[in-house]
Amino acid sequence: MTPGLYAVIDIGTVTCRFLMLRVNADDTWEQVARGYRICNLGVGVDATGRLREDAMARVEAAVAEFVARRDELAAAEGVDGGDVPTVCLATSASRDASNAGEFRARIEALGARIAIIPGETEAGLSFAGAALDYAGKPVVVIDIGGGSTEIIAGVSGNPPAFARSFQVGCRRITERFLAGDPVEPEQVVAARAWVRDAFAPYIAEVCAAGYTSVPLLAVAGTATSVVSVQTALVPYDPAQVHGVAVPRAVLQRQIATYAGQTVAERSATVGLDPKRGDVILGGLIILDEILDLFAAPSYTASETDLMHGAILAMARGTRF
Repeated sequence: MTPGLYAVIDIGTVTCRFLMLRVNADDTWEQVARGYRICNLGVGVDATGRLREDAMARVEAAVAEFVARRDELAAAEGVDGGDVPTVCLATSASRDASNAGEFRARIEALGARIAIIPGETEAGLSFAGAALDYAGKPVVVIDIGGGSTEIIAGVSGNPPAFARSFQVGCRRITERFLAGDPVEPEQVVAARAWVRDAFAPYIAEVCAAGYTSVPLLAVAGTATSVVSVQTALVPYDPAQVHGVAVPRAVLQRQIATYAGQTVAERSATVGLDPKRGDVILGGLIILDEILDLFAAPSYTASETDLMHGAILAMARGTRF
């Protein structure tokens, strides 16, 4: 890998995230900075097929903040921020939106190159990042986003044996099925059935290939929030979340609690980002159904993910 500073901005359907790493000459890496803002870029996209003006503006503000942070950190090391390889990776909401071209132009005007990546690329990068601690071992990676979910299986360090992106995400399932405040029991039943129908044939194929009783690694805000809430983690500390094994019973208790609450009550949960209160139940339903289909008693939360995979790919010469 080529040593140096690298940065990536992940423009997701719910969250906009930033990561800056230093890649060393011996192919090790260390974190320089990270951050996130919940921008809800994908609000309403499932129904309208378009990104809303207010949503795009929120992402613009977050990207501008992250680019300024990159430049500040680079300058502290005597490097021009513009010389730091940087890419914005836009995922499900941008893939689905008819006005994605306008959004691209607005982001690139801030001085950051943007790539709207296919779901399969997103899956491969998530696998590469999440599996970093499991060199040479078979793993399954679950990446639940706002508009899509990726389920990937393979041996860490190798290309995935299975990688698929599904149009199932916490924002999408909330807008389609969980509109009640609080939700009605029949809404939860319908949401679960939709998720199960989407995933069951693929997960059966993955399990038939031998990916049972292997670590299930879950990345992104849905999975990590379970740990944060369970431990009442304030402020949020990725180091206290990464690698934590979460029994399915813990996940199910949180689902039962959220299903009986209003959005305002969920948003007041200690350890949960208040802006995630409207979509957390949907995300946990997706995760619970996946665990059930794998017959898995638990999952492991991972704080290395798509962004790490993307930066290490850039250091190896990939251009998005």
